[in-house]
Amino acid sequence: MSTLEFLVRKSDLADTRVRERDDAPLAPGQARVGIDAFALTANNVTYAAFGESMSYWQFFPSDEPEWGSVPVWGFGQVLQSTHPGVAVGERLYGFFPMASQVVLTPGKLAPERIADASPHRAELPAVYNQYFRCAADPLYTADSEDVQALLRPLFITSWLIDDFLGDNDFFGGKAVAVLSSASSKTAYGTAFALAQRGDVAVVGLTSEANRAFCESLGCYTRVLGYNELDRLDAQAPSVYIDFAGNGELRRALHERLGGLRYSMVIGNTHVDQRAPQGEAKSLPGPRPTFFFAPAQIKKRTGEWGAEAFGQRLAQAWRDFTARATDEAAPWLRVAHHRGPEAIRAVWLDALQGRGDPRTGHIVSLKADAA
Repeated sequence: MSTLEFLVRKSDLADTRVRERDDAPLAPGQARVGIDAFALTANNVTYAAFGESMSYWQFFPSDEPEWGSVPVWGFGQVLQSTHPGVAVGERLYGFFPMASQVVLTPGKLAPERIADASPHRAELPAVYNQYFRCAADPLYTADSEDVQALLRPLFITSWLIDDFLGDNDFFGGKAVAVLSSASSKTAYGTAFALAQRGDVAVVGLTSEANRAFCESLGCYTRVLGYNELDRLDAQAPSVYIDFAGNGELRRALHERLGGLRYSMVIGNTHVDQRAPQGEAKSLPGPRPTFFFAPAQIKKRTGEWGAEAFGQRLAQAWRDFTARATDEAAPWLRVAHHRGPEAIRAVWLDALQGRGDPRTGHIVSLKADAA
């Protein structure tokens, strides 16, 4: 057997290649998982952009220092297993490489999940090492795998952003939440969660091309273009939730918003406009702070317990996906792609911020993908 891997050059994310390598036999206690399909979104661009600083390159090391495997969220099936607690044919959801298959070393097992205990992942955030066993996963339904792959990891981040801000009383800036890259799935998931509060004005910033889409969602109180920052109330207590990672935009907002109480960095959809190293120290107002979702998960599971945390998340997920997939006016339409060239095209579109924001891309490197 052999594995196909889609790799990107760490120093130039637009430079990609596909590598085929022969599979080594499984060691005792391992499982080989065929990766059926995965979502490819701006979120994965963020993983690559922060690959070094946030250790995303370490999850699936390529053994070639200049090249990295971008992590993705998707579904797979156990093809081979030398672990007594993991059966061939078992279906899993979780964090995978852009590849046709991957070898896991299952450690702690529970009825609903498997923890990968591969040595190179031991120091990485535990939340990314968890693989949900679909047969016992409360969020899983067989007919919604595409939606789960596309929206589940993004909405979990969205829900945690809203929870973190509420947990901190919006740092005194509850009147207005300003979101950049408002058409991105994580941004509008956050807007949806914030809108449920009823006492926060949610302002989405977007390009002119995506304005109509953002307005159609109904979860933004106002939608403004990036050239309309002068329409923001400069003195209103506010928080900035930055999905774009655009250095010039961040500076302009910090200079405009005298009432800014908190500046949260989430993503980097504007890869070619990243803020320079050390730029944050020179900005007026609060220092931009990167939001690390696993830290909020750890805090809340400690306070609420894992079961209560899961129940709250499951309810929020059901509410969100019901709206996002409403047949009368869906926020999301799924497009399927197969093979290296198709994946490269989708990757470059995501990297350059092109494409219809209503379209979600599901891709596969498996030769027998449907």
